[in-house]
Order: sequence, then structure tokens, then C-alpha cells
Amino acid sequence: MLYVPDGVLPLVASSVARLERCLPQPGDILVRQGGQVEPDDVIARGLSQPQPYLINLARDLGLPPAQAARAVVAPIGQPINAGAVIARRRGLTGRRVLSPVNGTLTMVDEATGYAFVVPEPRQITLTAGIRGIVMEIVNNQRVVIETPAAQLYGVGSFGPDCNGVTRLLTLDPAEPITEAMIDAQSMYAVVIGGSGISAAALRKAVEHQVRGVIVGSIAESELRDFFRLSKKRLPWTIGVRNWQWSGLIESPLTIVITEGIGNAPMAAPLFKLLATYDRREVFIESSAGLRRPHRRPRVIIPLSRSSSTALEPPRPPLRVGARVRLLSHDHLGHLGQIRSLPVFPQRLPSGVRTAAVEVLLETGEAIWLPRSCVEVIA
Repeated sequence: MLYVPDGVLPLVASSVARLERCLPQPGDILVRQGGQVEPDDVIARGLSQPQPYLINLARDLGLPPAQAARAVVAPIGQPINAGAVIARRRGLTGRRVLSPVNGTLTMVDEATGYAFVVPEPRQITLTAGIRGIVMEIVNNQRVVIETPAAQLYGVGSFGPDCNGVTRLLTLDPAEPITEAMIDAQSMYAVVIGGSGISAAALRKAVEHQVRGVIVGSIAESELRDFFRLSKKRLPWTIGVRNWQWSGLIESPLTIVITEGIGNAPMAAPLFKLLATYDRREVFIESSAGLRRPHRRPRVIIPLSRSSSTALEPPRPPLRVGARVRLLSHDHLGHLGQIRSLPVFPQRLPSGVRTAAVEVLLETGEAIWLPRSCVEVIA
């Protein structure tokens, strides 16, 4: 899995972090602009409307669409309970169609024989997630919070946004998290490891109510094992650069990977930043997407207000001598230095001509990579 850099550093030691907390639709905002909030403060309440259920009455009753529509016994436009009879076929077969949820039967289409059941709205309580100042309230739906913070960007994630206290489980960016490292002290924590984590360790983390996991990478086999996925029904395509697959998986805890799928160690500067802030409150903004606006999973570590912070995260240019993190599959987790930056496209070992850079690895070896496969660290 690769990421096309947008110019923002993958880690920012000190800046003003801006976090938007949003309701799915306008609701009740419980804070005021300029007020200070704590991570567990409730800042808004509202409703979330789940997706409607589409029920094939004609198929379930074994009737033509028009007859299936006439077999409906539930009142259209009125609330119905889960398990209530929507439609019934009379006769020897005695088939029935039941409502899958509490909701409202909104429509029955005679042309197709489908019924639409809209579930009851769910009550949503939104917390601040971080300590900071409320800077904006937009349309009774969005609350913008700002705080001085260190920030780290990953390349992929699973699970919802979450907050917790960090707990460093490994001392080396190449060391994975094992099952034995997870214990009762990890409860409600965001655990940090190096090169990866096993499926057994993830299951144990769920048992101990761990809120989040941050590692360099995870082997695909461990992901399949943890999420109980078969090789024939993977929610992603091997070799295709697409982050939308992570949204198709409901994860019981939040997982952030900083390098990619595989067994790559976490890049040393990222690991050092996380280790520096061990046992500190963090917020994980888990959403990611390749389409504009580009979004990467973000780890926000609030700092004290006495810290010197920049208003905007630095965006250093790609230049000769710049220190970079390598994003190509064979070099995930490795660092290097830009040795040359040609103006014209170069032919790579694969035979492709593209905008490229020559990178001097820490081992002393020099390699050519596409510009999209390097990311400036400093």
C-alpha cells in the first residue's frame, strides 16, 4: 500500500492541531465558542439515520411483484417493531416476511415487489476527544477544536476515532507486539509497537478493552485471521492502491499503521516521537481517503500551552540533502537522503520513465525511486 504525499510532514513535533468533531446532521451543541473542553466532555448530541433496509417481498413470498405488494399487512408510514409481520402469503405455504428492525415501512413498490423499511434514528453523543479550545461552531453540526500538539500521520487505519493514554510496549521500531505484552495495564490504552502485531495479540487487546493500536505494519495473513476473512472474499484487491477497503471492515478497536501492509518496521523518527510521549493522552482521527480532500489517519498528542507552536505544520520541499522516508514496498520503514533530483524523467530498473530521485540509504547504497515513493522527514 502506497501513499502519494501531499506535502505535509508525516510527523510534526509542535504545531496547532485543528480537529473537527461532526454530527451526521444538525443537532444540539452543548459548548460555546471560546470555551475550554476536556477529552471526555460531551460537546454535542444528535441523531444518526441508518441506511434503509431493502426487502425483496416477491422473492421471499414466492409471488409476482404486484401480488407481493398486495400481500403487505403492515401499515405504510407507521412504526413497526423488529419481528413484526410485514407481508403474509396465505395458503398452505404460509410464508411470512418479518421486519428486521424497529422502524417505519415507508414504501412498497408494486413494479418490483420491494419494500423499504427505515430504521429508527440512533441517538449520538459526541465527546471532544482532546483537551483544547472551541474555535468554531458551524451550523449546529460541527465543532472545531484547536490545541497545541504533536501530530503523526499514518498510511492506513481500521476502526473509529478514539482517545486514550499511550502505552509503549516495545523498545525498538523493528520489534512486533506479541500476545504476552498485552495485559490488564493496557486497559483503555493506546498501545504502541514497532514492526507489527499478531492476530492473537489483537484478540487479546480486544479482551482487555484496549482502545487503539499504533504499529509500523501488519501482515495481511494476520489481518485475515483477526477479521475472520477468507482469501476468496477479501475487502481489498491485492496490488491495487485503494484505501476505501478499510471502511468496509468493522473493527472492535482502532488500528493505525504508519508504513503499510507487511512486516516493515516503523520509521525511526515516528517511533521516537511516540516513545517520547509515552503515558500521554492522545486522540486518533482514523478516517482516511485518497480522493480530495486527501485524508490520512492522524495521531494528535496535546502539549502544554507553554510549548512554542507554529500556526501551520511545516511543508519542507523535496531537495538535495533532504532526509526522506521511503514508501516503496521493498523499503517500507527505511530512511534515506536525497542524493540527486533530476529535472527530467529517469528510466527506473523496471523500465518505466518517470520523475525520480536518487536516494542514499543508511547502508551506503544508492537507489532510484519515483518521487511519489519518498516523503520528506526533515
